[in-house]
Amino acid sequence: MAAAQGRLSDGAGDMDDAKDTGEGARHASTAPPPFRAAVEALRTARLRPQIEAEPTPAPQRLAPFAYALEAAVIDGDQDLADGRLVLLHDPAGHDAWHGTFRLVTLVRAELEAEMASDPLLPEVCWSWLTGALQARGLTYGEPSGTVTRASSHYFGGLSARPAASQIEIRASWTPREGLGGVPDAAGHLASWCDLLAQVAGLPPAGPGDASVVTLPQRRGPQSQ
Repeated sequence: MAAAQGRLSDGAGDMDDAKDTGEGARHASTAPPPFRAAVEALRTARLRPQIEAEPTPAPQRLAPFAYALEAAVIDGDQDLADGRLVLLHDPAGHDAWHGTFRLVTLVRAELEAEMASDPLLPEVCWSWLTGALQARGLTYGEPSGTVTRASSHYFGGLSARPAASQIEIRASWTPREGLGGVPDAAGHLASWCDLLAQVAGLPPAGPGDASVVTLPQRRGPQSQ
């Protein structure tokens, strides 16, 4: 699975700072109950069959407690989209978050050339994120992020490769805390997977999602 990498735009921190230092194991035993409950919800959530997810070392400097997973949308031998979702928790609260939890993500996928040239693409991609959260009735605050388009053209010894375009959605938001100060982590994970599926160009998961507009599937596997 290709791990999503990149720096968040809202100052939340560097998602590349995910080192397997053993802190995760220590945090698991000392974390407050709301964080443990949210992590358990993420670990036990059932995902769409095309999405493969697994835990990954979380950044250690963004919050006192953190849990991360990475996921990819797989179709046969094609990796259509991938990303990373990080759950942060600061029991003392955080001024920028306006809460004690924060979700941070990076999602990326390759695009067909005609889609990459669409001037409305960034706004549409951002609306997919907010729409995915709203479609599941989730309440959230302080959303921020960026949508970035990048194109690669190959020369010299690589000239045989076709030009490629990629979209990246980097975002963070504060989930509403429910009973006991625990957010609906499973619901936010499901919404995030909906976003991954949309970016990958998969058809809607159910009849209720029939109005969702998705990107066309790409020509080949995503480069690693």
